[in-house]
Amino acid sequence: MSPRLILVRHGRAAAGFGDDLDPGLDEVGHAQARAAADGLAPIGPVPILTSPLLRARETAAPLEARWGAVAKVEPAVGEIPSPTDDLVERARWLEGLLREHWRDVDRSLRSWRASVVDFLTELADDTVVFTHFVVINVAVGSATEDDRIVCCHPANASRTVLTVDDGRLHLVALADEASTEIL
Repeated sequence: MSPRLILVRHGRAAAGFGDDLDPGLDEVGHAQARAAADGLAPIGPVPILTSPLLRARETAAPLEARWGAVAKVEPAVGEIPSPTDDLVERARWLEGLLREHWRDVDRSLRSWRASVVDFLTELADDTVVFTHFVVINVAVGSATEDDRIVCCHPANASRTVLTVDDGRLHLVALADEASTEIL
């Protein structure tokens, strides 16, 4: 049977990409995380993976508590690596990047994208993955053969469902669309 991957975008962060390197969730984000756990509770327990970043770990926490499980922190599903820690430059870089196609970005970002896809396609069990906007776009783009960096707009704490068949990602269900700015 094909493993089913449920990619959950983290809840709303207390600060944007250009405001804080590793913000936690705000009050709305914590409520979104609890609602995500309520929606996911009936499918498990299954393995839980989370990005190392605080907003993803905090989004995973209510499901961990619900299932009496501990999420494995997995750097492979972490945020896209920024070329700088300067917050203003970082926000500018991401804003420009999100309008691009993968074929037009530098080799290191294409390599990062390939490593995300490789990691996800090697998962052998149904898994819930708490991750980020760009990681979800990488997975959806791979499944749909869409080269745009942004091919979907997953809302905070929404679920994108994929399966892995013959070493490839296949889209089962696209997440609810975000109505807010990513930055």
